[in-house]
Amino acid sequence: MSNIQEYVVFKVNEESYGIDIKYVENIEKMLPITRVPYTEAHVQGVVNLRGNVIPVIDLRKRFSIPREDFTDESRIIIVNYKEYTVGMIADSSSEVFQIDRDNVDPAPSIKAGSDDFVREIGKHEGRVVMLIDLKKVLGIESIEAE
Repeated sequence: MSNIQEYVVFKVNEESYGIDIKYVENIEKMLPITRVPYTEAHVQGVVNLRGNVIPVIDLRKRFSIPREDFTDESRIIIVNYKEYTVGMIADSSSEVFQIDRDNVDPAPSIKAGSDDFVREIGKHEGRVVMLIDLKKVLGIESIEAE
């Protein structure tokens, strides 16, 4: 069994984050987003992607990072986790890294609480990539608890 795992790497506020490639459906340039009233602050709204209405969360807001204007580099990463399809807005995304599991460490416990979205830290060619806990980022734990 291979010890190598592939991650889609994206940037939020100049920091590199990674998500297991098996959850990524595709990466889109910014699309028109329709705001939905009475949603959580990090939910940007919904997009119509090839006839499918997909909720979109803003990773800057989710990670409590001040929002900046979207740029030509901004991307919506469409992910599938269990039966959920969600878009995540990142500042940019253009890389896929293969990271050996020997180069992955548990995330340090710097911050307590349920908002600890970084599960592990991966090292790739001298770079540090924060590997996110997709279930926590998408808020699926709270949905399943209801």
